[in-house]
Order: sequence, then C-alpha cells, then structure tokens
Amino acid sequence: MLDLIQPDWPAPANVRAFSTTRNGGFSQAPWSSLNLGSSCGDDPQKVSKNRKLLRTLLPSKPHWLRQVHGIRVLALDGNREPASAADAATSTTAGRVCTIMSADCLPVLFCDRAGTKVAAAHAGWRGLAAGVLEATVAAMQCEPGELLVWLGPAIGPGAFAVGQDVFDAFTRAHGENTVAFKAHGDHWLADLYELARLALRRLGIEQVAGGQYCTHREQDKFFSHRRDGETGRMATVIWLTLH
Repeated sequence: MLDLIQPDWPAPANVRAFSTTRNGGFSQAPWSSLNLGSSCGDDPQKVSKNRKLLRTLLPSKPHWLRQVHGIRVLALDGNREPASAADAATSTTAGRVCTIMSADCLPVLFCDRAGTKVAAAHAGWRGLAAGVLEATVAAMQCEPGELLVWLGPAIGPGAFAVGQDVFDAFTRAHGENTVAFKAHGDHWLADLYELARLALRRLGIEQVAGGQYCTHREQDKFFSHRRDGETGRMATVIWLTLH
C-alpha cells in the first residue's frame, strides 16, 4: 500500500487528487523508497518501477513536466508534448493527470467549484516570486471566487532559512508579504504557505486549504532536498473523472 495524502478540501466529487510520500516504493537510500524523480541520481529501473506503481492509481499516464522554477503553464488538453519545460499544468479533459514533483517546493492544486477545470503548480520561492500562481489562475480562465485551492506538502516556516535577496524579491512588490518572514540571525525564515495564501488572496481566492506539513522536519514521511541534498521526489497529482 502506498502512503498517500488526500487533500482536505471541498472539491467536487469528480475531482481526484493526492500527494505521494517517500514511502511504499522500490528505491534504496538515499532515495528510499518511492522516488518518482528521474534526474536525481537514482537507479532508473527503480524509478521506472515506482512510476509504474503510481500509474496503477491513475486513469492515464501522468504528464511529467520539466520543472524549471518558472511560470509557464501547459494546457494538457490535446497536448502530450514530452518533457515539457513548464511549472504548471491545466486540464479540462477527464483522465488527463496534471502532475508536479517536489522535495521542499510547494505543490499547489486548483479546481473550480463546477468540477470542469483542474490545475497543478510547482511553487518554490522563485516561482512564487515570479508569479506562477497568478499565471496558473489566468490560464484556468475562471472567476477567482469559483476556484478552490489546496497547498500540498512543502518545507515549513521553521525550516526555510533564506537570504536578503529572497526577502527583497517578495516584499518590494508587495509590502504585506513581510508577515511571511521572521528574522533569523542574518537570514530570514520564510513561510511558503503564507506567501502562497497572500498571492491567492490578492487574486480574490479565499477558499484555500492545506499547508500543515513540513517536508524538512518530517523525515520519515517526506523527501527534502534542503535537508538531505541527494534525495528523491514526491508527486502531487490532480485529474477530472467523468461526471
């Protein structure tokens, strides 16, 4: 049995989603055990077995993005471009699986209240600062009040020490973002969850769930690049079923 996290949000019944943890796969340390990342040093055969295991839970093959910490959003409807360089994906087609990989960065899931559109975004600090959430919402072409959001497992506010450059990147454009930072010696502790909530609130999105995990602290449950350096990747997926 895979150890999965089910979103705690009021999504329509035809919206399916979950995040994997590090548990339940075939990889050996330091990628033990459900590593889904193909470019982090793990045995490709083990990664393939892990991905095949994930596939048994999905209606179709997940669309693996080539994540680059940017803001490009890929529409999966009619698009099966391999290794697409993008950090978010949207779909209005039943069975198309939007997929984000992470190991500290924040996976963000979206759906509309009618259950006709879904999206997933990869939101590390660079993507958040650049506007990946804003780009994803724009690509969905929904009224903000019709959107529901879930914040998946990411590094928590007590573990994410950043420099002045990160503080400046968020606070110069939006002064209210200062509430997501706490002084920590000559660094800052940044709260990715709060930065995401603030960005979503500015867009007019109020229905935001999740945000209670810490990939860095919960070593038995999650991969963490900042904690371990060489490590695996988890997946967060979302798709539509037929009504």
